Amino acid sequence: MALSEKMNYWNISILYLRLAMELTDLYIFRTVAREGGITRAAEKLNRVQSNVTTRVRQFEEKLGVDLFVRTGKRLTLSPAGNTMLAYADRMLDLAAEAQNAVTDRAPRGPLRLGAMESTAAIRLPAALAEFSRRFPKVTIELRTGNTLELGATLLAGDVDAIFAGEPLPEGPFDTLTAYVEELVVVTARNVPLDGPPGSPSRVMLAFEHGCPHRMRLEEWFESRAVMPERIVELGSWHAVLGCAAVGMGVALLPRVVVDTIPDRAALRLHELPDGRNRARTLLAWRKGVTPPNVEALASLYREGSAI
Repeated sequence: MALSEKMNYWNISILYLRLAMELTDLYIFRTVAREGGITRAAEKLNRVQSNVTTRVRQFEEKLGVDLFVRTGKRLTLSPAGNTMLAYADRMLDLAAEAQNAVTDRAPRGPLRLGAMESTAAIRLPAALAEFSRRFPKVTIELRTGNTLELGATLLAGDVDAIFAGEPLPEGPFDTLTAYVEELVVVTARNVPLDGPPGSPSRVMLAFEHGCPHRMRLEEWFESRAVMPERIVELGSWHAVLGCAAVGMGVALLPRVVVDTIPDRAALRLHELPDGRNRARTLLAWRKGVTPPNVEALASLYREGSAI
C-alpha cells in the first residue's frame, strides 16, 4: 500500500471516530454501494430517492471525501469509497454483534465470582466443573475474601456474584442458599475446652474481622462466659487447622473443611448446640440485576445440581 493510500486509510478511520457517524449513514452508504445506484437502494431501503441522495451527500460532507464517482445517474465507488465499504461492513457487523450480546440471554463471556476461601477450596470445584460443562462459553474468574470484603466488591461492581456466609453486610442483594454447613469447635486431642487461665482453651484461632466463623467463635466463648486471653489471626483455614492440631488454641470451622486435612486424627471435634451448629453460605448478587451468567449459576443451585 502506497504512503498516500495509507494516509487516506487512516484519515478515514480518524474522521469516523471524531465525527461519530451514525450507523444509519453507514447502512445507507453500504446499500447504495452494493445495489449500484440510488434507485435500487431506495427501493431496498423503502425510502424515497431524494432522501437517499441527500443522506449520501451529507455523509460525504462529514467525511470530506467523495465516496462515489458520478457519471450521469450511474454511481461507482471511488478509492475512498472502497476503503469505507470495508469499514462499513466491519462496523455494521460489530454493531449487530453488540446488540446480540446485550439482548441475547445465552450465558457467555466472563463470570466474576467472589467466595470465602473454604467455600472456594472445598465446595466450588465440583459446582464450577458442572457449570463449565453446561455453559462452555462462560469463562470463570474467582477471587477469595471474607464476607465483608466480598460484600464490598459486589456493591462496587467488581464481581458479578459472591458466595458468602451469613450475615451478609447490608446492601441491595438478591440471595439463595448455596450450602448449609455443620459447624464444629476444633482443638487438639489433648486440649480440654474447660482448661484454666493460660491454657490453649483460652486462645482463639481465627481469621481476620469480617469472617462469619470468627464471629460465631466469639459468640461461643461469650456463651460460656469465657473471654479469650489471646487471639491468633491466621490467613487460611489450613493454618487455622494446623495450629489447632498442635495445641495452640481453639477454632471453629465447617465440618467439611476439617474432614479434608491429612492429620484429622490429631484433632478433636466438639459439637455445638442446636441452633448454633448450622450456617448458610449464600449465593448473592446485586438486587434487580441478574445477568445471564449469574442466572445460569443460580439455576444449578435451585435444581440441586451444584450441591
